[in-house]
Amino acid sequence: MTDRFIIQVSHPIHGSVHISGNKNAALPMLAACLLTDEPVTLHNVPRIGDVNTMLALLRDLGVRVIANGGHSITLQADQVESRSLSPRLCQQIRASILLAGPMLSRFGRVELPPPGGDVIGRRRIDTHLLAFERLGATVDVDMATQRIIIDGARLHGADMLLDEASVTGTENALMAAALIPQETVIRNAASEPHVQNLCRMLVSMGAHIEGIGSNTLHIQGSDRLHGSECTIGPDLLEVGSFLGLGAVTPGTLRIKDVRADDLRMVLHVFRERLGVNCWLEGTDLVVGDEQDLRVLADVGGAVPKIDDGPWPHFPADLLSIALVVATQAEGTVLIHEKMFESRLFYVDKLITMGARIILCDPHRAVVVGSSQLFGQALSSPDIRAGMALVIAALAARGESVIANVGQIDRGYEHLERKLQALGAQIVRTRPQPVS
Repeated sequence: MTDRFIIQVSHPIHGSVHISGNKNAALPMLAACLLTDEPVTLHNVPRIGDVNTMLALLRDLGVRVIANGGHSITLQADQVESRSLSPRLCQQIRASILLAGPMLSRFGRVELPPPGGDVIGRRRIDTHLLAFERLGATVDVDMATQRIIIDGARLHGADMLLDEASVTGTENALMAAALIPQETVIRNAASEPHVQNLCRMLVSMGAHIEGIGSNTLHIQGSDRLHGSECTIGPDLLEVGSFLGLGAVTPGTLRIKDVRADDLRMVLHVFRERLGVNCWLEGTDLVVGDEQDLRVLADVGGAVPKIDDGPWPHFPADLLSIALVVATQAEGTVLIHEKMFESRLFYVDKLITMGARIILCDPHRAVVVGSSQLFGQALSSPDIRAGMALVIAALAARGESVIANVGQIDRGYEHLERKLQALGAQIVRTRPQPVS
């Protein structure tokens, strides 16, 4: 039986919250420890389900993992023997695919099953495999055994154009190229803050990378990388989640130690599209206690659109949060999720709570606000939709029960503790099995 959250009408949300390390930076940076036999120390590692699964995968390969206390971990991949990843663990996490690049370049071969993770639609891995082939690897996809076998006995540098600006595809290509002592150029590369975080780590390990933060990366690899000590940046998606929470609940919320440069489009959408009253004070983001949420119509009164796209566009993972805020804002807005065909299927749960939403197709929803929400029995379908339901429940009248919160735990560290410290009435329970 999985844990669940019981959420009551809350007192005003008030206080400060510290943001955990970026999940989407932590996972590739953990995988990058495989590129060297020397110790790698990472700080600000989030204590979340997906990180635990990645660490289990690394241990299964033979990596030594030492917890240094707090949020610091030292890893050393000097005794790796297996070249095959555990199907059971890979099924739990999409980011298992990130082990392919470093395994391929350091050990010349890797076998892995298709990655698991959130069920939000088809998530192709073609970009990864095509990048490996451009670097000289051979790829054999055996559908009968559900195994992908990648052989990299003769890897070489390459000038490649990714067929999509895939974040994990870019990260895999970067890690594979880092141990090739030739130049590799990656065009149409993803440039999200977590990709930049990985690039800086690889540079600290001895690779040379130009174009960090752009869509064209030049990597001069090395035949040997050394150990490193790096800090994972704050989680942009958690910042956006608490921003959405502060917008729809009364009280002042201070989100500590954010990176303003990471928030430009997020703040634009929440402030200029949905009317959220928030501002930066030094390195803190403050959400005010007085909110007059209103959708800002386009010129001529046309219905505006909030859509996602590759960095620096609005992150796909925050569309679910923006949609909940839109239910509490006066006006009509179109939410357009371009990437995954099943990501909006949680809106039926918001409709049962009283939200006025028309699901046009798997990618588009029209939200008409504002609506009074009412507590319901719900279930978290994935990480971000689960967090959106928590925010909706905290803005609703009555009690909500959210099941399957293990999905939320995969991306948010001790969420209920952070919310309780802000005054939220939320408890975690585990249903008793029926005898």
